[in-house]
Amino acid sequence: MISENLKEGHKVPQLYALVNSKCPRCRKGNVFINSMYGFKAQKMHENCLHCNLKFEREPGYFYVAMFVSYGFNVVQMILAGMLTYIITGNTENPWLYMAVIFPVVLILAPFNYRFSRLILLHYLTPGLHYIPEMSKERKPDSRRA
Repeated sequence: MISENLKEGHKVPQLYALVNSKCPRCRKGNVFINSMYGFKAQKMHENCLHCNLKFEREPGYFYVAMFVSYGFNVVQMILAGMLTYIITGNTENPWLYMAVIFPVVLILAPFNYRFSRLILLHYLTPGLHYIPEMSKERKPDSRRA
């Protein structure tokens, strides 16, 4: 249903753009080059291929994404620890918790990396807003700066 609306020229929902790693300004171009769990999975385009938005707004821009990623890690570790506690019947062995939490953190690292940058772009960047006119199909040589 969403893909049909996108073809008809309706506004692209922000959650759809975030989940599918789309540009925050036009919500058409891909932010990342590859899928999440492939080789060179976390390589980003420098600019949006649709509207030419520069993703790294200034030098060191994505350092802020480390704080978002840290928040993701804390929540994931707490949830993994609580689930381990519940599933194992209130076991208090610290090695068990480390054996569960460490792989969870490693497996979810690509997710944290990708979505911390996307959340920074979509929600935490002042002055970067969705422009519905940029979602429309463009002519081959009509890139905006």
